[in-house]
Amino acid sequence: MSGREMEMQAPSETKSIVLVGVGGQGILLASEILARAAMLEGFEVKTNEVHGMAQRGGSVVAQVRYGPVVHSPLVARGTAQVLGALEQIEALRFAEFLRPDGLAVVNAQAIVPVSVSSGAARYPV
Repeated sequence: MSGREMEMQAPSETKSIVLVGVGGQGILLASEILARAAMLEGFEVKTNEVHGMAQRGGSVVAQVRYGPVVHSPLVARGTAQVLGALEQIEALRFAEFLRPDGLAVVNAQAIVPVSVSSGAARYPV
């Protein structure tokens, strides 16, 4: 077995994933599924979520950290190996959490907030 295959089976460092989107897209469900999958593989898992205005289409962020030992559920800026975004603006808003060699997976869907559709703001192009 190669070193890469061994690392994939048992990572020695804590892995950090940030999932972002807007209310109703399933960010919290996705983070729960990811956390359970990591637990089933025998990893220690800690999660953190923020969904204040989610019911009104507001921003939702969930952080999942897993590894042999996880000391905190919080992902520091610039340290996430993966940023998964289900909405483009949310990807931009939380891009600072991704480390320089990290992977960003961004849905091309744009969900126009009420502030834009009412003319009070402009959606970035």
